[in-house]
Amino acid sequence: MNKLLMHPAVKPVLFVLCLLPFAWMVYGAFTNGLGANPAEYLIRKNGDWTLRFICIVLAVTPLRVMTKWNALARFRRMLGLFAYFYVVLHLLSYSWFDMGFELGDIAKDIAKRPFILVGFTGFLLLTPLAATSFNRAIKAMGAKRWQLLHKLVYVIAGLGLLHFFWMRAAKHNFNEVFVYAAIIGVLLGWRVWNFASKKIAPAPAGRPQLSKR
Repeated sequence: MNKLLMHPAVKPVLFVLCLLPFAWMVYGAFTNGLGANPAEYLIRKNGDWTLRFICIVLAVTPLRVMTKWNALARFRRMLGLFAYFYVVLHLLSYSWFDMGFELGDIAKDIAKRPFILVGFTGFLLLTPLAATSFNRAIKAMGAKRWQLLHKLVYVIAGLGLLHFFWMRAAKHNFNEVFVYAAIIGVLLGWRVWNFASKKIAPAPAGRPQLSKR
């Protein structure tokens, strides 16, 4: 499987697949297929795909570790950038269709409505991750600082879930919220378990343990 994942054609195919939701929305816009409220449809769909891509990004490491398909790591950066791509579309759809690009009204709306404030905070936190998702940034920052910065994805996942919860609370529709909460809970729980298991693992035979002082 690792050899298959390393095939040069895999990345372009994955890139096209990641663009399909955007292509479907563009097609719907040109064919009047976005329903009775196209603005709400675009805002909601782009938000949904943002959260889905965040879940996919979080799933890469557990899947790579459990399957030993180490080549999966080469797709994580692109998947993360697609999460940012869809959150930008989500914000643009809200700013354009709902607020008409009136910056003053947008600022007031963000401050007034907690669920928008939480979503906007997630967008702000995701921006430096997207801006540093290239090799030159890793070299400039150093691997440790870069890795520490990119741990913000865990916070972003929580903020995205809270944003989604508050948005659905107005309609008392929590079915999808529970699904995303379960997925994110499992993915973050796996990381906690993996970290804890490494901490309590016994030292390899033949290597002396350092005495505690």
